[in-house]
Amino acid sequence: MRSGFVSLVGRPNVGKSTLLNVLVGRKVSIVSNKPQTTRVAVRGVLTRGDSQAIFVDTPGLHKAVSALGEKINATALGSTKDVDVTCLVIDATQPIGSGDEWVASHIDMARCVVVLNKSDRASREQMLAQLSRAAKFGAESYFPISAQTGEGVDALVAHLLELMPEGELLYPPEIVSETDDVTWVAELVREVLLDRTSEELPYSIATRAIRTDDGVIQCEIVVERDSQKGMVIGKGGSMLKAIRQAVKPQLPKGTKLELTVVVDKNWQQRTDRVERLGY
Repeated sequence: MRSGFVSLVGRPNVGKSTLLNVLVGRKVSIVSNKPQTTRVAVRGVLTRGDSQAIFVDTPGLHKAVSALGEKINATALGSTKDVDVTCLVIDATQPIGSGDEWVASHIDMARCVVVLNKSDRASREQMLAQLSRAAKFGAESYFPISAQTGEGVDALVAHLLELMPEGELLYPPEIVSETDDVTWVAELVREVLLDRTSEELPYSIATRAIRTDDGVIQCEIVVERDSQKGMVIGKGGSMLKAIRQAVKPQLPKGTKLELTVVVDKNWQQRTDRVERLGY
């Protein structure tokens, strides 16, 4: 038997969350085209036969300009310390730059698999050039894939499972995600808001939820300014209604969701508020 941990790291918007969902065969991490969608480490579990890999999706590493940015960078780098393999995910359509090099310099490349994602959107010449540039990292192996189409993912999975150390399964075979239902609802609400808001607002939003004694999930949407509160509520509550409609099909049957919007001024810049919100 084999089991172990695999951390997915890289710059923002390289497709780590989409890749995690494809690897485990189910949506366990929210996805958005906005940078820094992932704010905490999210675990997804893949079990095939007597082998198991626990994948850790991490926030995109970036130049931090806030307490939140510093915290999520620390979360991402910390996730590489106690894992068996690290996957450095690189966007095949973008030149390898100082950001990728910085990430590579902070991880053990001898235990790293470079995953060149978005092969479906890159030409053959781009792929070859990217693989040539990535060779300087000295990784354990290199895999061109497309998390969007699934191309190359099976080969990547097979290789990663072979790299897992011998040991008992760490999770029951039926487990795919360790995120509890209440936390998942908060993330789904934030995913909808990321999709439906623009400019600086998506980055000013945090969500947290609790389950009441009567089973209702109460989700609090936190914004930084009074003007943002009205935008999240929408005219006549239209935005909140749209959120409920979008999230409802993804909730357990019969789940009642209540939404509230509160202002916590400049929470991103305040370490105590960032930690209070669970980041």
